[in-house]
Amino acid sequence: MALLNFRKREKPADTPVNGQVEAFLKDYSIEVMPRTAEKVEDFRALLPEGTRVYIAHIEGTPIEDMVATAKRINAEGFPVMPHFPARIIKDRATLTDWIARYQGEADVKQALLLAGGVTNPHGDFDSSMQLLETGEFDRAGFTRLHVAGHPEGNKDIDPDGSSTNVDAALRWKTKFNETTDAEMALATQFAFDAKPIIAWADSLREAGVTLPIHIGIAGPAKLQTLIKFAIACGVGPSLKVLQKRAMDVSKLLLPYEPTDVIAELAAHKAANPDFNITNVHFFPLGGIKTNATWAIENGGASTQPVNPA
Repeated sequence: MALLNFRKREKPADTPVNGQVEAFLKDYSIEVMPRTAEKVEDFRALLPEGTRVYIAHIEGTPIEDMVATAKRINAEGFPVMPHFPARIIKDRATLTDWIARYQGEADVKQALLLAGGVTNPHGDFDSSMQLLETGEFDRAGFTRLHVAGHPEGNKDIDPDGSSTNVDAALRWKTKFNETTDAEMALATQFAFDAKPIIAWADSLREAGVTLPIHIGIAGPAKLQTLIKFAIACGVGPSLKVLQKRAMDVSKLLLPYEPTDVIAELAAHKAANPDFNITNVHFFPLGGIKTNATWAIENGGASTQPVNPA
């Protein structure tokens, strides 16, 4: 007989939905890559109507694959927001070409602009601010532009562990927001602990950064998978949440779910309606279907897919 019997916790069918969580998950977004999107037969069976789908552009992915993925998801009825990583865009001509392809073939009107996880720029651009300064997105009539936020800092930008450069960039982007016709917001890296997230969001407001925050949340996944991604992506203090969980033998083999962090953030939002975190952005590290299923089970009416099973 086995000494330990690990079994996936099942959610009772009659468990009532947390109303605060339902409200907080309304209009969530989710991130895919061309290779992960290929595994989804029909996004309409997983996502609510109008869900924004970010398409991550990893170094080495051909622009043709990115555009084809955007075209497919747009055709299924979902607004797409491809990444524009500054450091892999060679020059302004390449930028305008990408914009023209996305718009001409996939009717793209939204973009996430970020530096990108590349140490040495491939060409003229080093930051999302330089992409914004070109004015190409406004000329093309983009209606929404998101930029990166870092609740736990970013050592690529601030090697000394401070937030000096990140904070300066946020102030610049807030000022730029006054000059563009596009709606702007911060889309953040994922984190696992609500309290530091809340403190960071409050600190931005106090510093005059008024951009709404779409908070990054890791979807359900194996604990080992999350720890690997957290280390690779530079997630800092909240990594301790995962490490503490890994030390609990009763939880070690169970998949991580974002239930606790979402519930705490949702409760804070309910108590503070003007809280500047307005949306949840999911990183489906354990799979798109797994993430969408969790949202369906926990988000009530706000997360039901277009074509439910």
